[in-house]
Amino acid sequence: MMGAAADVQGAMTVAQSAPVMTPKAAPTPDGTRKTAQQFEGVLMSQMLNEMFEGIKTDGMFGGGPGEEMFRSLMIDEYGKQIAQHGGMGLTSAVTRQLLSHQETAQ
Repeated sequence: MMGAAADVQGAMTVAQSAPVMTPKAAPTPDGTRKTAQQFEGVLMSQMLNEMFEGIKTDGMFGGGPGEEMFRSLMIDEYGKQIAQHGGMGLTSAVTRQLLSHQETAQ
């Protein structure tokens, strides 16, 4: 157990001494839109994860241990698909904000 704690401490020391990386702007507006869409997909996945939290995987029509194991992957895909098909409309707003920040940073 002592070795694991030393490994974690060593990893923390390395992470803290690494230089802080400044995020890079997407090279094209299409790249910026893709990033905004990925952000909306992650946000949708987080919301869906909270919704699915109370649903049990057992019972007559449940997926059992398999569903329990792969549910997070399924929810991530749901979030991506929702974002790709319009989602909540955040992609365009986030894209505008990202482009605006990129313009002022240059």
